[in-house]
Amino acid sequence: MPAFPRAELDEMVQRWLAANRRCEQDGDWRPLAQMYTPDATYGWNMGPAEEFMVSGRDQIRDIALALEMGGLDGWSYPYQKVLIDDVQGEVVGFWKQVAGARRPDGGRYEVAGIGGSWFRYGGGWQWSWQRDFFDLGNATALFIEMIKADVLSEGMRRRMDRSVSGQPLPGHYPLGTGPAPLW
Repeated sequence: MPAFPRAELDEMVQRWLAANRRCEQDGDWRPLAQMYTPDATYGWNMGPAEEFMVSGRDQIRDIALALEMGGLDGWSYPYQKVLIDDVQGEVVGFWKQVAGARRPDGGRYEVAGIGGSWFRYGGGWQWSWQRDFFDLGNATALFIEMIKADVLSEGMRRRMDRSVSGQPLPGHYPLGTGPAPLW
């Protein structure tokens, strides 16, 4: 694992955060794909039997950032804290998942628990891999609450229909069988 100058990693994080804010505002996460190396991997755990993993910038753009983030327009992921390890070239960012929909009392729907992303820097202002973590139980509970309150966006309804269709979903694998390991 190569070391990188701290100033370069600090700037990469600032570029990443700014790009995330632009994508949130535009409701389109696909432009983030340019911030990954051509052979980068991106994945997360989906519970005790499933994981998500994509390989390469194209799959990151078309599957992780388009399909998986599809329906999350209006959501924001404000970073709460970022930790940088310039010796290993790794970054961990802790974020919230906040829906655009409002509760009857005016408050936001927000996934409880801690969410975050662990990145390895590949140089050239690009990540060579990303691994996300979030509380799947709390995310599920919030989606159920939003379904009951009838506040899901049409895009999120389509995303959920796809998830429960019984059809294989791109990038979803039985635990430990994806194209790259989570660890």
